[in-house]
Formats: sequence, C-alpha cells, structure tokens
Amino acid sequence: MNLDQIIPAIALIAVLILVLPSFIETNLEKKTFFKNISIWASYYCFISYGTFISTLLMKKINLAITGCMGRMGKQIITSARSDKSFKIVALTENKKTNKKINNIRISQNNLETFKKANVIIDFSIPKCTFEVLKIASKLNKKVVIGTTGFTKKEENLIKKFSKKISILKAGNMSLGINLLMYLTEIASKSLGKNFLSKVFEVHHKHKKDFPSGTALMLGKGIAVGRNKNFYSLLGKKYLNKKTFPYSNKINFNSLRKGEIIGEHEVKFSSGKEIITLKHEAFDRALYSEGALSAAKWIMRKKTGLYSMRDLMNFK
Repeated sequence: MNLDQIIPAIALIAVLILVLPSFIETNLEKKTFFKNISIWASYYCFISYGTFISTLLMKKINLAITGCMGRMGKQIITSARSDKSFKIVALTENKKTNKKINNIRISQNNLETFKKANVIIDFSIPKCTFEVLKIASKLNKKVVIGTTGFTKKEENLIKKFSKKISILKAGNMSLGINLLMYLTEIASKSLGKNFLSKVFEVHHKHKKDFPSGTALMLGKGIAVGRNKNFYSLLGKKYLNKKTFPYSNKINFNSLRKGEIIGEHEVKFSSGKEIITLKHEAFDRALYSEGALSAAKWIMRKKTGLYSMRDLMNFK
C-alpha cells in the first residue's frame, strides 16, 4: 500500500473509533442511517482527495543527468542534491565506467536507465544528445538540453523530436545571461544603423573554443534586433587582444586567463557615445540552478520546443 493510500485509511479508522459508538446509537432508523453514512462517505472522499493532492505537490521530480562526469554534470548533481524538489535516479556518460556517484552507478544511455526519470538534463556532446532524444521519445520523457555545438541540420532534427516530447534547449542556462540576450535584442533594435556593435568575453584558461557559445548567441541577438541574418553580420574573431575595433559587422574578442567562470560584454557605439551591457558569473552553480529551474518548468509543459526565453516569459 502506498503512502497516499495509508494516510486516508488511518484518518478513517481514527474517525470511526471516535464516533462509531454514538453513531450506532443515534442511527437505528434506516433513513437516518443512510443519510448520515452518506455524509461520512463524503467526508472520507474529501480527506482522500486532499491527501492525494498534497502527495502530488510533495512528489519529487525523478531526474536523470547525462554527461555526469563533466564540469556541468558534476555541478548539476551538487545543486540537485540540495534541492528537495529532485531525486536523482540515473547518471550517464558516453563511455563505459564502473564508477559510482552518491551510490548511483554511472551507466550508458539506454531504455532501462531512463525508465524511472521524469526529466533528463543533458550536458554532453551532440552525438550523445541524439541518443538521449531517441530514448526519451520512446519513453515519453521530458528533456532539458544544455549541450552546444549543433549543426543547422542537427538543430532541425531537434525540432522534429519536439513534436513527440517536451524539450527545453538553451546554450546558456543562466537567468542573467538570458536577460542580457533579451536586452541586447532590444538595444540593437532601438539604436538602429547609427550604432556599431561588438562582443567581448572572458573565460578560464582551460576553455579552448572561441568565441564562446554565449558570445555567439549575443551576436545573434544583435542580428535579430537589426532584422538581419547573423552570418551576414559575422565579423572577425580575435583571441587575447587588449583592444579590438568596431566595424560594420559584429567583431568578437575572447580572453582566456586564470579560472574565470565567465564574463560577457556587448558594446554599442555611435562614435559620440558608448552603451555597454555586461554580465559576470562568479559561481558555476548559477548555470546548474538555471537547468534545474528549466526541469521544474518543463514538467508542466506539453509537447514542443522551448527556450529559457519561454521560461522567463519574454515576448
């Protein structure tokens, strides 16, 4: 017997012990008996329904995390363990291993691994993401994708999967970064052709790719504001330059040093004034907490492809 069955049963027994003697004494007539028994039946149903609803509200989200050995995977595990809304039921990696994390054996992506999960959070590589989506579509599981580096063809394939299951995909899970992207679009649209723009980003020395995926997303935000194709506006990509120029296209400069988690800056210049939009990350937990917010949010959503923009209710 489950908890949602036990509690109402105990409540009914307690009520019967308290009122049964006097109930029998005052309900000798049939009409009175059936009238009162219906009242108590209604009471029992009310208690059962209330307990059922409260159990649903208290029920934890069963979470599977792919890419669990990566930097973000480990951070999501830490954040999920401190969030009472979640129970981690599966951890996966693309390579076979006998390791365990928090007494959960790390496995590879398969049907059996994801059976108990309500939501799968994926921070892996594109190849593994599509393994996850194939399994999720068979099991009707919801997926949060934080993996980056998809080709245009792969992006279209993700859209096809979203016709079968609920997917939230974001290149950056930070609520602050997503607000910065939104503001970048607004600024680009409002300032118009008289302002040139450029993007600057800083990350830890271990990050090899440049510009960062987030910097490119900010560049796309500028292009959206101008109602232009991003690739037609894509300018030069600099690495570790102290200064870099504005141009008619969007130039990028990437700096790699120390253990900096992430800094992103968008500048708009008319030659007479400069407008700067900036975001600094001090704790990697902000990305994992954003991913967990996405997991909670998508639990209430039907089939479709969503973004952090939908979560934050940006129009």
